[in-house]
Formats: sequence, structure tokens, C-alpha cells
Amino acid sequence: MKFKVFFVLCITLLLISGCSKKTVNTSIIKADLVLTKGKIYTLNKQQPWAEAVAVKEEKIIFVGSNQEVTAYIDENTKIQDLAGRMLMPGINDAHVHPARGGTKALFECNFAFNATPETIAARVAECVADNPDATWIRGGQWDSGFFERFDIPSPKAFLDAVSGDKAVILNDDSNHNGWANSKALALAGITKDTKDLSDGTYVRDPISGELTGLLLENAEQMLSDQVPDWNTSEYIRGAAEGIRIANSFGITGMKDASATPEVMNAYKALDDKNQFTVHMSTSIKTPYGHRDALLDYDHIDQLREKYKSQHINTSAVKIFMDGVPTSSRTAAMIEPYTEATPDSPRVSGMLHIEPSLLAQDVIELDKRGYTVKIHVAGDRAVRVALDAISAARKANGQSNLKHELAHAGFIDEKDIKRFAELNAVADLSPYLWHPSPIIDSIIAAIGSPKGEQYWPIKSLTEAKAPLLAGSDWPAAVESIDPWVGIEAMVTREDPRGEFSGVLWPEQAISLEQALYIYTLNGADAIGLSDKTGAIMEGKYADFIILNQNILEIPVSEISETQVLETWFEGRLVYKK
Repeated sequence: MKFKVFFVLCITLLLISGCSKKTVNTSIIKADLVLTKGKIYTLNKQQPWAEAVAVKEEKIIFVGSNQEVTAYIDENTKIQDLAGRMLMPGINDAHVHPARGGTKALFECNFAFNATPETIAARVAECVADNPDATWIRGGQWDSGFFERFDIPSPKAFLDAVSGDKAVILNDDSNHNGWANSKALALAGITKDTKDLSDGTYVRDPISGELTGLLLENAEQMLSDQVPDWNTSEYIRGAAEGIRIANSFGITGMKDASATPEVMNAYKALDDKNQFTVHMSTSIKTPYGHRDALLDYDHIDQLREKYKSQHINTSAVKIFMDGVPTSSRTAAMIEPYTEATPDSPRVSGMLHIEPSLLAQDVIELDKRGYTVKIHVAGDRAVRVALDAISAARKANGQSNLKHELAHAGFIDEKDIKRFAELNAVADLSPYLWHPSPIIDSIIAAIGSPKGEQYWPIKSLTEAKAPLLAGSDWPAAVESIDPWVGIEAMVTREDPRGEFSGVLWPEQAISLEQALYIYTLNGADAIGLSDKTGAIMEGKYADFIILNQNILEIPVSEISETQVLETWFEGRLVYKK
């Protein structure tokens, strides 16, 4: 009898002990930070929504309910009440030029894309007055249809009238073409007798043959190469400013789409000082314009090793294959453009690199472990790039490397399915998916109806093609704001309401699809798909808190979203 009582007592104590252990589990790691009472959109298909998240150092250690998260709290845990606000993963901009955007914001002569001639003249005059010791004034950006909308007989003389003794070079909204005054042309050694390049044009007056000051494609690049570069300190300041601006819009990951050694050095300098607040992948820039020689692969390897650091993945390379499909008509198209003037011949754009040479480059870069981002704005360039990736797959076998076709807005229907077959990524620019001056210029150059059939994302999605999205800031767009791009992905209308109409509405996708592209797909592009892009245990604590639940409001209000806080690796890096 005594033994039975003793046995029952032991069992009771064990049960009590087990219950006690379940309610007060001292083995649970205590969090540094707990955010609770929120609407947390995780991007985890197994757990789409949660109420609370716990963070230890730079990683997420718990995602779940308000009640469950209490087990991760002790006297040292900072607790933040989200008060019902939306929390989601940080945005990854997979095609951007952050250092260029930062230096432009800090040091250049800027005006709105839709600026009138009067506005540009006043702004250039102001910049000249504000920089009395400068030799060069650089800036922009005028829109692609500017000289179609405004009758300016001599663009060069227009700038001469307000530029004083300064050399002035202004880029357009595509960042492929320039507008220069007489002194800029003179300092660069460009005269009436200068011959056009195979991939660049010095635009001339059709009657007098005099230079107009407009420079298309590599002609603009050749002049820009004559402008004194920013110094190391300015590059570092510009990189820091670009990252600061990105954080303010909720961006925690970026892929610099064309990084020079100077830019990569600036990023590494910041990261070495623990001042880097994004995950970064750098696409090492290769020579712009026409070339007949293979790339210097060993030099690219040296750059990769020299500038890689904790937050910087240097295993990507940028190749420029063509121009842009605007009035300059330089993107490589399968069918000819419309006539630029009644007397001009119809052209099909240009390829900077012969297809066989591109294939050799992609094969070797793929073999060396690089993701190749190829600028392909025209459908002919897209096809050539896909052929090069196909050659790499045949030569090297399938790999985890997803080569990217940047600005692939025009894609022949026959090539849509090839993206999935080759595991090639369509790198898209949703900020341009709505009526605007640049779209008007494209439609006029391409012609209807093909000109309106721009950015076939729904077709790509249905074909299971890998997809990316990026701003291309400061080219093509005035702001890195991702919420504008996300809204345009879903509506195909102008989020700002400045231009009416819809661009190819049949290709719209859902908001959930757009958010997936901007988070997890972007994380894949920077080489961190297993570490960021979703609110999940074990991933970096890269998340943002918004002023509104974007999944509960009208889609037309998404572009008005404000980021209240941005957290990077468990650190608050922006607070509104």
C-alpha cells in the first residue's frame, strides 16, 4: 500500500514538473527585441501572417502569436508595440545605381523629368551661379520626347545662352543620351568634322551639318568620359547618401546594376567602417559600347576579390548589349522602327557586341561563377542574350547561376518560354509600366500596336519565368520609391496620376505576386535567398513597418505608402 502511494506521488510530481517545464522553459533563448500586436506579412507560404516576431542579435528567432512570443521575453528584452501596424520583409531593389543616385543628389544640377525649356534654362543658370569655380556642370534629366515636344532649333545654342563659361552636359531620362553646350563639346574635342561612332551619333543639323549638342548612346559616353570624375571622398559620400535614401523607402537589399571600381571601393570603405545598412550585390561594369575583344576575365576576378566584404557580394558582371527603344532608336529590335523623319531610313537599332562574342563571354563568366546581368532593351537583343545563356548551359551544364536580362520589356512571343527553360531571369522595370513621356517616345519609335505591348510580366509569370524588379534609379525614374513600382505592376497606370490611360492592362499581376518579386526574388538576385526576403526563423531581421496595410487598402493608394521604420540585421536604420 505504501509503495502504491509512493508511486502515485512520484507520477504526480513528474506530471507537475513536466507542466512546469512547458510553461517556463528556461532553455528558450531570450530575445533582444520583440515586436508584438502587429499584422506581420511574412512571405512564408506556410505561415503567411503572424502577430509577433522576436529578434536575437541580427537574426529572427521566432514568428508567431502575441501569447507565444512572451516565452522569449526577459528583463533585458526591448518590447515594441506595433499597435496593429503592418510589418513585412524589407524591399530588395534588384536593379539600381545607388552610388550614382547619391552623387547625383548631392553634387549635380538636377531638375524634374518633365521640366519645360524655361525650367531647364533657369535651373542651369542657377547652377552656374552657385558654382563659380567649377569648369563642368553635369546633371539632368530631360525626358526622351523633350525635343519632339518642344521646338528648339539649336539645343547647343539654348544651353550656351545660360551656361556662361561653364561646360554643361545633361543626361536624358534613359541615361543613354546627352545634351551638351559648345564648351563641353570643345573640351571633349568634338567638332563638326568628328565622325559618328558605330554605336553612337553626334546629332547634326540636317541643313548646315553643325552639331546640335545632342549625343546618342556611346557618343554621350565618350563625352562623359572627359568629365573629371568624383574623388574618393565624394564617391563615399554619394554611396552613403544613396543607401540612406534607400533605407528611407524600406529597402534593405540592392543590386548595383553597373558598378565601377570607384563605386565598389566606396561601398567597401563604408562596410569596413560598419556603416553599411543594406545587403549589396555589385554587377562589375564592363566597357560600354562596341567592342571586338573578349573581356579581361582575370581582371574581373581581381576586382571580385579586392572589393568583396561582409555585406557585399561581388560575383556579378554587367554587359551592355544595346541601347534604348526611345526616339534615339538604339535598342536592337527584330522589326524596324518607324521613320524618325519622313526622309530618314527605317532602322532596327544596334547590337554593341556580336552574338558569338557575347556567347564566349557568358560561357567563361558562368564557368567562373559570375551571374551575368545583360542590358537588353530590344527583342532582338533579348533573343541574342538567351542564345548566349543557352550556349553557356550546353558548355558548362546547368548551374544555380541565374543570368539576368535587364530591361527586357520587349520580348518576342517565341522567346517567352525560353526564360524558364534556361533558368534565365527577366529583370523588369515596373516604374515604367504606365503612360508617361518616355512611354510616348517608345510608342512613337516602335509604332502601334507593338509599342504598347511593353513588359509582358503576366505572360512570363504564367510561363514560370524567374523574375526580378528594380528601379534603375537614378536612370529612367526620379525616385527609388518602390511603392510606385509595386502599384504600377498591379494597375499598369500612372501611380502619381499625372498621365492618364493604362499600358497593356492584360499584363497586370496581383499585389501578392508583386510583393514576392520585390522581396524573395530580389533576395535571390543578391545571393541571399536563404538569409533574407521573408519573416522566418533563422533569416536576418530585415523588415519594415508601414503606415498602412497595403493588402487592405485600394491598390491605387499603395504608392502613398510611408515607411515608418526600417530594420537591417536587427538594427533600426531609419525612423520617420
